[in-house]
Amino acid sequence: MGLMDRFRRRDGLSRGGPTGSTVRSSDSADAKHLREFVAARRGVEGFVEPRTTVSEVTMLLVAHDGEWTRRRVPSVQWAHDFANKLGVPSYDAAVVGIPQRMRDYNSRQKAAKAPNPFSQPPPTDTP
Repeated sequence: MGLMDRFRRRDGLSRGGPTGSTVRSSDSADAKHLREFVAARRGVEGFVEPRTTVSEVTMLLVAHDGEWTRRRVPSVQWAHDFANKLGVPSYDAAVVGIPQRMRDYNSRQKAAKAPNPFSQPPPTDTP
């Protein structure tokens, strides 16, 4: 008996299913969220992210100011069709990358967040 045999099921499949994956697939709530994001913001662009070993196909929507959201989608083709129906330009993220405005938005959000008082050194009592 090998070391990993203990973790295999008797039917030969891993605990996560046929692919060993435990991530959930997309659903109608994901599509609804994406539609609402596009409707509530301007200058939205879609970036379709391919399936990886840790996540399914996702669609990243980025607004003009860098605000963003990401949700699972059924397929790459579905994501491009979805964007076309909403009049949103869509790109393959593996080809064009992620827009700088998204990273800038994340930096602004991080800087605006109040610092954790417990991560600061204790005040010194100097007269």
